[in-house]
Amino acid sequence: MLMLMAVLLRTSYELTKPKSNNPSLSENSTSELTPQQREWAEKSVRGYIASQERKWRHWNDTMFEPKA
Repeated sequence: MLMLMAVLLRTSYELTKPKSNNPSLSENSTSELTPQQREWAEKSVRGYIASQERKWRHWNDTMFEPKA
């Protein structure tokens, strides 16, 4: 029983500790992208921004514009 508790505590610790060697969390991960991947990412971000602007414009019109 004591061994099981020790294993569970260790597993909990390992799952909650921060991982410093994870490249996806680094600030410079975009420098590892190919030019094609960078272009696709920028295009995707522009599309996301445009869709969010349309969504919020529609929401504002629905919530705050008087109905005729």
